[in-house]
Amino acid sequence: MPSSDEQPKLPKFFDGTPPQEHSSRWTKCWEDKWTPWDRGGPSMALYDLLKENPSGAIPLPSEGSPKTCLVPGCGRGYDVLLLSSFGYDVYGLDVSSQALDAAKANAEKALAEELYKTEASKRGAVNWTCQDFFAEDWKDVQGPFDLIFDYTFFCALPPPLRPAWASRMKSLLSPGGRLICLEFPSEKGSSEPGPPWAAPPIEYLEYLSNPGAQPQTDKYGGVIAEQTQSLAPGGLKRLVHAKPERTHESGMKDGRVQDYISVWSHANE
Repeated sequence: MPSSDEQPKLPKFFDGTPPQEHSSRWTKCWEDKWTPWDRGGPSMALYDLLKENPSGAIPLPSEGSPKTCLVPGCGRGYDVLLLSSFGYDVYGLDVSSQALDAAKANAEKALAEELYKTEASKRGAVNWTCQDFFAEDWKDVQGPFDLIFDYTFFCALPPPLRPAWASRMKSLLSPGGRLICLEFPSEKGSSEPGPPWAAPPIEYLEYLSNPGAQPQTDKYGGVIAEQTQSLAPGGLKRLVHAKPERTHESGMKDGRVQDYISVWSHANE
């Protein structure tokens, strides 16, 4: 890989790589300590959602009701630590062992400096696990999960992997559980290369409403809005969809929030 002042942008680095081999490219980024997607801190959109909990849509942990959480593609684990501060027992999952080494170092520093205020009666347990999200034979991980948080994971996957992403999310979400997505980049066009690939709200809605199904797409892999399907009986339904008041700088443009945040449950609940 080139030196830091010659680093290619992510789309160029991934160009021509088959979707099934993308995990090796992400691992290479971590090995070379090149993480241009890193936000440097937790999602304030997620924090605000959990604090406000509109209509009680999100089951929060309590003294007599512990809850588990999964953050796939956790990177340095900022959101893992945030969710732990709300009392969830959290699994931070990444395909790169180097990412998890960085997460452990970040966690040690953050907790020593008390960067995360405890928002529940007690802080939840933090677990780091090096796994392939799509593998069915995870080791040392107990699922399904009461909460799953997806941010810069969906958009990191090339469109051909999105049906499998939705199917896996459904299988990992426990009965009564919630999937939270911070939708990014919501205003990018499907013709623009990734990662991150375009992730407007229609993409999440179509794939999660029909997990495992391949929707009608344009030649770039973007969902065609005029040809969407209705919610399938075995799909995930959207309970909350809103623009957060705060988000990462990458989700802003000219002082305007571009990201959306959404909450999903099983369709039969």
